[in-house]
Amino acid sequence: MERVTVAALQGMKRDGKKIVGIVAYDYPTARIADRAGVDLISVGDSVGANLWGQPTETEVTLEEILLACKAVSRGARRALVSCDIPHGPAQSGTPAVVSAAIRLAQEGGAAMVKVLGVPGTVRAVVDAGIPVFAEFHGGADIPLGTLVEEARQLEAAGAALLDFRHSGPEAGAAVAKAVSIPVIGGLGGGPWLDGRVRLAHTAIGFGEKWIDSTADTYVNTARLSLQAFSALIADVRAGRQIKG
Repeated sequence: MERVTVAALQGMKRDGKKIVGIVAYDYPTARIADRAGVDLISVGDSVGANLWGQPTETEVTLEEILLACKAVSRGARRALVSCDIPHGPAQSGTPAVVSAAIRLAQEGGAAMVKVLGVPGTVRAVVDAGIPVFAEFHGGADIPLGTLVEEARQLEAAGAALLDFRHSGPEAGAAVAKAVSIPVIGGLGGGPWLDGRVRLAHTAIGFGEKWIDSTADTYVNTARLSLQAFSALIADVRAGRQIKG
């Protein structure tokens, strides 16, 4: 099984093939997503809120995200693994970001790190030998020309991949056309970009909030889990034998 590389992702853009990414935090999810054939597994700092019940993603420490990165890296045998630089190092200056990136690559097994889109910081991480997934944000109040220029600056700084959040069809298409590297998106992304990243929890409806949700998911794992646990409780209390 051939491992997905940064060069392979960039080749997909040239060939007009959409990149598919999943945000995941654990070994079992990484294994399943990897077998399904996703190209990229992103270990997001959203792990704090979505998996550990923390109030915000800013609570996540480097040591904590390293644990998630290691787990996903063990599970992903084909997909490229990217890991977010958490809030602490990101707010502590470029040297702290570079140090965190090195640890995520060397200890966590990340093939790429996600960095907030500051060209100088992106260049420093790239100079340390680590590919960068650079994140920047769109919005109705930001001129199209400004977004295009920001994307070009990040590419010039050495970014291998861009995460364009809240892109919208007009700005997203313009930015994707303006740079040679892949531009993908999670929040606010769409077919106008070179690919899409989706939170695994959202794609499979995993988490208590999905039990009563009417939102579209590919499967409602939360509801199925509730039914399974309820059946288990009923079997044990009725004295039924459970195999295995």
